[in-house]
Amino acid sequence: MQLLAYILAYPILWLFSILPFRVLYFLSDIVYVLVYYIIGYRKKAVRFNMSIALPHLTQKEQRIIEKKFYHHFCDGFVEMVKTMTISEKEMKKRFILENMEVVNEYEKKGKSIALLIAHYGSYEWLLYMNTRLTTHKGYGIYKRIRNPYFDGLVKRIRGKFNAELIDTKESVGVMKTNKKNGVLGCYGFITDQSPKIYRVPYWGNFFGKIVPIHVGGEMLSKKMDMNVIYVISDKIKRGYYKATFVPFTGEVKETPDFEITDIFLRMLEQKIIEKPEYYLWTHKRFKHIRTPEEQEALTKKTTP
Repeated sequence: MQLLAYILAYPILWLFSILPFRVLYFLSDIVYVLVYYIIGYRKKAVRFNMSIALPHLTQKEQRIIEKKFYHHFCDGFVEMVKTMTISEKEMKKRFILENMEVVNEYEKKGKSIALLIAHYGSYEWLLYMNTRLTTHKGYGIYKRIRNPYFDGLVKRIRGKFNAELIDTKESVGVMKTNKKNGVLGCYGFITDQSPKIYRVPYWGNFFGKIVPIHVGGEMLSKKMDMNVIYVISDKIKRGYYKATFVPFTGEVKETPDFEITDIFLRMLEQKIIEKPEYYLWTHKRFKHIRTPEEQEALTKKTTP
Protein backbone atom coordinates (compact mmCIF):
# COMPACT_ATOMS: atom_id res chain seq x y z
CA MET A 1 0.00 0.00 0.00
CA GLN A 2 2.85 2.40 0.81
CA LEU A 3 4.50 1.68 -2.52
CA LEU A 4 1.20 2.15 -4.36
CA ALA A 5 0.65 5.53 -2.69
CA TYR A 6 4.13 6.58 -3.76
CA ILE A 7 3.70 5.34 -7.35
CA LEU A 8 0.45 7.29 -7.67
CA ALA A 9 1.72 10.47 -6.04
CA TYR A 10 5.20 10.80 -7.49
CA PRO A 11 4.24 11.57 -11.15
CA ILE A 12 1.77 14.21 -9.94
CA LEU A 13 4.33 15.86 -7.70
CA TRP A 14 6.92 15.83 -10.47
CA LEU A 15 4.51 17.40 -12.98
CA PHE A 16 3.67 20.12 -10.46
CA SER A 17 7.37 20.73 -9.84
CA ILE A 18 8.08 21.63 -13.47
CA LEU A 19 5.37 24.29 -13.53
CA PRO A 20 6.57 27.91 -13.44
CA PHE A 21 6.40 29.71 -10.11
CA ARG A 22 3.57 32.00 -11.21
CA VAL A 23 1.37 28.96 -11.88
CA LEU A 24 2.38 27.29 -8.63
CA TYR A 25 1.48 30.40 -6.63
CA PHE A 26 -1.87 30.58 -8.41
CA LEU A 27 -2.48 27.00 -7.27
CA SER A 28 -1.26 27.94 -3.80
CA ASP A 29 -3.96 30.63 -3.61
CA ILE A 30 -6.58 28.00 -4.42
CA VAL A 31 -5.17 25.63 -1.80
CA TYR A 32 -5.24 28.49 0.71
CA VAL A 33 -9.01 28.84 0.33
CA LEU A 34 -9.41 25.09 0.84
CA VAL A 35 -7.04 24.86 3.81
CA TYR A 36 -8.12 28.02 5.61
CA TYR A 37 -11.82 28.47 4.90
CA ILE A 38 -13.05 24.92 4.25
CA ILE A 39 -10.79 22.52 6.17
CA GLY A 40 -9.62 25.01 8.80
CA TYR A 41 -6.38 23.09 9.20
CA ARG A 42 -5.15 23.41 12.82
CA LYS A 43 -6.87 26.77 13.11
CA LYS A 44 -7.49 26.28 16.84
CA ALA A 45 -3.80 25.61 17.44
CA VAL A 46 -2.81 28.66 15.39
CA ARG A 47 -5.15 30.94 17.32
CA PHE A 48 -4.06 29.54 20.67
CA ASN A 49 -0.39 30.07 19.80
CA MET A 50 -1.01 33.60 18.59
CA SER A 51 -2.99 34.50 21.69
CA ILE A 52 0.08 33.63 23.77
CA ALA A 53 2.81 35.08 21.54
CA LEU A 54 0.96 38.15 20.26
CA PRO A 55 -1.18 39.40 23.16
CA HIS A 56 -0.34 43.01 22.23
CA LEU A 57 -2.41 42.62 19.05
CA THR A 58 -6.18 42.85 18.97
CA GLN A 59 -8.17 39.83 17.84
CA LYS A 60 -8.81 41.57 14.52
CA GLU A 61 -5.09 42.16 14.04
CA GLN A 62 -4.34 38.54 14.92
CA ARG A 63 -6.83 37.35 12.29
CA ILE A 64 -5.07 39.45 9.66
CA ILE A 65 -1.74 37.84 10.63
CA GLU A 66 -3.44 34.45 10.64
CA LYS A 67 -4.57 34.79 7.01
CA LYS A 68 -1.15 36.00 5.93
CA PHE A 69 0.38 32.99 7.68
CA TYR A 70 -1.85 30.50 5.87
CA HIS A 71 -0.93 32.10 2.54
CA HIS A 72 2.74 31.68 3.45
CA PHE A 73 2.09 28.13 4.71
CA CYS A 74 0.55 27.09 1.37
CA ASP A 75 3.36 28.79 -0.54
CA GLY A 76 5.82 26.74 1.49
CA PHE A 77 4.19 23.52 0.31
CA VAL A 78 4.40 24.36 -3.41
CA GLU A 79 7.96 25.63 -2.92
CA MET A 80 8.92 22.31 -1.37
CA VAL A 81 7.44 20.48 -4.38
CA LYS A 82 9.24 22.85 -6.75
CA THR A 83 12.53 21.85 -5.12
CA MET A 84 12.28 18.50 -6.92
CA THR A 85 13.33 20.10 -10.21
CA ILE A 86 14.53 23.62 -9.38
CA SER A 87 17.96 24.51 -10.72
CA GLU A 88 20.83 25.76 -8.58
CA LYS A 89 20.82 28.97 -10.64
CA GLU A 90 17.16 29.60 -9.81
CA MET A 91 17.69 28.77 -6.16
CA LYS A 92 20.64 31.14 -5.95
CA LYS A 93 18.37 33.93 -7.18
CA ARG A 94 15.56 33.11 -4.76
CA PHE A 95 17.46 32.26 -1.58
CA ILE A 96 20.12 34.79 -0.62
CA LEU A 97 22.84 33.75 1.80
CA GLU A 98 23.39 37.22 3.17
CA ASN A 99 26.66 36.70 5.04
CA MET A 100 27.93 33.26 4.12
CA GLU A 101 31.41 34.45 5.05
CA VAL A 102 30.50 33.86 8.71
CA VAL A 103 30.15 30.14 8.02
CA ASN A 104 33.31 30.12 5.89
CA GLU A 105 35.30 31.78 8.70
CA TYR A 106 34.03 29.22 11.21
CA GLU A 107 35.01 26.41 8.85
CA LYS A 108 38.61 27.65 9.07
CA LYS A 109 38.60 27.12 12.84
CA GLY A 110 38.89 23.37 12.29
CA LYS A 111 35.76 22.32 14.16
CA SER A 112 32.36 21.06 13.13
CA ILE A 113 29.51 23.56 13.17
CA ALA A 114 26.04 23.39 14.71
CA LEU A 115 23.44 25.56 13.00
CA LEU A 116 20.49 26.41 15.26
CA ILE A 117 17.43 26.92 13.06
CA ALA A 118 13.76 27.79 13.60
CA HIS A 119 10.53 27.03 11.76
CA TYR A 120 10.59 30.50 10.29
CA GLY A 121 10.78 31.82 6.73
CA SER A 122 12.03 29.09 4.42
CA TYR A 123 13.81 26.57 6.61
CA GLU A 124 13.41 23.95 3.85
CA TRP A 125 15.35 25.95 1.27
CA LEU A 126 18.11 26.62 3.76
CA LEU A 127 19.68 23.35 2.64
CA TYR A 128 20.76 25.22 -0.47
CA MET A 129 23.60 26.69 1.57
CA ASN A 130 25.43 23.37 1.32
CA THR A 131 26.25 24.13 -2.31
CA ARG A 132 28.32 27.05 -1.02
CA LEU A 133 30.19 25.36 1.84
CA THR A 134 33.88 25.08 1.07
CA THR A 135 35.07 22.22 3.26
CA HIS A 136 32.45 20.95 5.72
CA LYS A 137 29.94 18.26 4.83
CA GLY A 138 26.34 19.42 5.27
CA TYR A 139 23.82 17.45 7.33
CA GLY A 140 20.18 18.10 8.09
CA ILE A 141 18.73 16.36 11.14
CA TYR A 142 15.13 15.31 10.60
CA LYS A 143 12.46 12.89 11.72
CA ARG A 144 12.07 9.97 9.34
CA ILE A 145 8.79 9.66 7.41
CA ARG A 146 6.95 6.41 8.04
CA ASN A 147 6.47 5.64 4.36
CA PRO A 148 9.98 4.58 3.27
CA TYR A 149 9.37 5.54 -0.36
CA PHE A 150 8.35 9.10 0.46
CA ASP A 151 11.19 9.22 2.98
CA GLY A 152 13.59 8.36 0.18
CA LEU A 153 12.03 11.06 -2.00
CA VAL A 154 12.49 13.67 0.71
CA LYS A 155 16.14 12.65 1.07
CA ARG A 156 16.69 12.97 -2.68
CA ILE A 157 14.99 16.36 -2.85
CA ARG A 158 16.95 17.79 0.05
CA GLY A 159 20.12 15.99 -0.99
CA LYS A 160 20.28 17.62 -4.43
CA PHE A 161 22.09 20.55 -2.81
CA ASN A 162 24.76 18.31 -1.27
CA ALA A 163 22.99 17.95 2.08
CA GLU A 164 22.67 14.55 3.71
CA LEU A 165 19.66 13.92 5.92
CA ILE A 166 20.14 11.91 9.08
CA ASP A 167 17.33 10.75 11.33
CA THR A 168 17.27 12.12 14.87
CA LYS A 169 17.90 8.62 16.22
CA GLU A 170 21.01 8.25 14.06
CA SER A 171 22.44 11.74 14.52
CA VAL A 172 24.61 11.08 17.59
CA GLY A 173 26.13 7.99 16.00
CA VAL A 174 26.92 9.84 12.77
CA MET A 175 28.52 12.74 14.67
CA LYS A 176 30.66 10.39 16.77
CA THR A 177 31.80 8.48 13.69
CA ASN A 178 32.61 11.70 11.85
CA LYS A 179 34.55 13.06 14.81
CA LYS A 180 36.50 9.81 15.14
CA ASN A 181 37.33 9.84 11.42
CA GLY A 182 38.21 13.54 11.33
CA VAL A 183 35.22 14.47 9.15
CA LEU A 184 34.11 18.05 9.78
CA GLY A 185 30.37 18.55 9.47
CA CYS A 186 27.87 21.39 9.41
CA TYR A 187 24.79 20.09 11.24
CA GLY A 188 21.40 21.78 11.06
CA PHE A 189 19.26 21.53 14.21
CA ILE A 190 15.64 22.68 14.20
CA THR A 191 15.62 24.09 17.72
CA ASP A 192 12.14 25.48 18.33
CA GLN A 193 10.09 22.28 18.15
CA SER A 194 8.44 20.79 21.23
CA PRO A 195 10.43 17.78 22.52
CA LYS A 196 8.98 14.56 23.88
CA ILE A 197 7.65 15.42 27.33
CA TYR A 198 9.09 12.30 28.99
CA ARG A 199 12.70 13.24 28.16
CA VAL A 200 12.84 16.99 28.66
CA PRO A 201 16.07 18.20 30.31
CA TYR A 202 15.08 21.87 30.29
CA TRP A 203 11.98 23.99 30.73
CA GLY A 204 12.61 27.55 29.64
CA ASN A 205 10.87 30.81 28.82
CA PHE A 206 9.30 31.30 25.41
CA PHE A 207 7.00 34.30 25.04
CA GLY A 208 6.58 34.47 28.80
CA LYS A 209 5.50 30.84 29.19
CA ILE A 210 7.54 28.08 30.82
CA VAL A 211 7.60 25.30 28.23
CA PRO A 212 9.80 22.28 27.40
CA ILE A 213 12.74 23.36 25.26
CA HIS A 214 14.62 21.29 22.71
CA VAL A 215 18.33 21.57 23.59
CA GLY A 216 19.82 18.81 21.44
CA GLY A 217 21.77 21.26 19.29
CA GLU A 218 23.38 22.94 22.28
CA MET A 219 24.13 19.75 24.21
CA LEU A 220 25.66 17.99 21.21
CA SER A 221 27.70 21.09 20.40
CA LYS A 222 29.27 20.86 23.84
CA LYS A 223 29.70 17.10 23.75
CA MET A 224 31.24 17.09 20.25
CA ASP A 225 33.15 20.37 20.71
CA MET A 226 31.41 22.18 17.85
CA ASN A 227 31.08 25.89 17.14
CA VAL A 228 27.57 27.35 17.07
CA ILE A 229 25.93 29.63 14.53
CA TYR A 230 22.37 30.92 14.75
CA VAL A 231 20.44 31.05 11.48
CA ILE A 232 17.76 33.69 10.97
CA SER A 233 15.70 33.09 7.84
CA ASP A 234 13.53 35.87 6.45
CA LYS A 235 11.08 36.40 3.59
CA ILE A 236 11.88 39.26 1.24
CA LYS A 237 8.78 38.83 -0.92
CA ARG A 238 6.76 35.97 -2.33
CA GLY A 239 9.18 33.27 -3.48
CA TYR A 240 12.29 35.11 -2.31
CA TYR A 241 14.11 34.56 0.98
CA LYS A 242 17.37 35.30 2.70
CA ALA A 243 19.34 33.76 5.55
CA THR A 244 21.49 35.65 8.03
CA PHE A 245 24.15 33.85 10.07
CA VAL A 246 24.84 35.05 13.61
CA PRO A 247 27.89 33.43 15.27
CA PHE A 248 27.95 32.51 18.92
CA THR A 249 31.27 34.04 19.90
CA GLY A 250 31.67 32.58 23.38
CA GLU A 251 33.39 29.36 24.39
CA VAL A 252 30.67 26.79 23.76
CA LYS A 253 31.92 24.18 26.24
CA GLU A 254 32.39 26.79 28.98
CA THR A 255 28.99 28.45 28.56
CA PRO A 256 26.41 27.62 31.27
CA ASP A 257 23.91 24.98 30.18
CA PHE A 258 20.91 26.26 28.20
CA GLU A 259 22.30 29.79 27.78
CA ILE A 260 23.06 29.20 24.10
CA THR A 261 19.52 27.98 23.51
CA ASP A 262 18.01 30.88 25.47
CA ILE A 263 19.87 33.39 23.30
CA PHE A 264 18.46 31.68 20.22
CA LEU A 265 14.91 31.84 21.60
CA ARG A 266 15.23 35.56 22.35
CA MET A 267 16.36 36.17 18.76
CA LEU A 268 13.46 34.12 17.45
CA GLU A 269 10.93 35.97 19.61
CA GLN A 270 12.17 39.29 18.24
CA LYS A 271 11.86 38.04 14.66
CA ILE A 272 8.35 36.72 15.26
CA ILE A 273 7.25 40.05 16.75
CA GLU A 274 8.64 41.86 13.69
CA LYS A 275 7.02 39.59 11.07
CA PRO A 276 4.75 37.04 12.76
CA GLU A 277 3.16 35.74 9.56
CA TYR A 278 6.28 33.76 8.62
CA TYR A 279 6.43 31.56 11.73
CA LEU A 280 5.03 28.02 11.69
CA TRP A 281 2.01 28.65 13.90
CA THR A 282 0.47 25.22 13.23
CA HIS A 283 3.25 23.72 15.33
CA LYS A 284 1.94 23.07 18.88
CA ARG A 285 4.73 24.91 20.65
CA PHE A 286 2.70 25.59 23.80
CA LYS A 287 1.28 22.10 24.22
CA HIS A 288 2.80 21.83 27.70
CA ILE A 289 3.03 24.85 30.00
CA ARG A 290 4.20 25.04 33.61
CA THR A 291 3.13 27.69 36.04
CA PRO A 292 5.93 29.63 37.80
CA GLU A 293 4.90 27.91 41.03
CA GLU A 294 5.26 24.44 39.49
CA GLN A 295 8.65 25.37 38.05
CA GLU A 296 9.89 26.72 41.38
CA ALA A 297 8.71 23.64 43.28
CA LEU A 298 10.42 21.28 40.81
CA THR A 299 13.62 23.34 40.87
CA LYS A 300 13.76 23.11 44.66
CA LYS A 301 13.09 19.39 44.49
CA THR A 302 15.98 18.73 42.09
CA THR A 303 18.46 21.16 43.68
CA PRO A 304 20.90 19.30 45.98
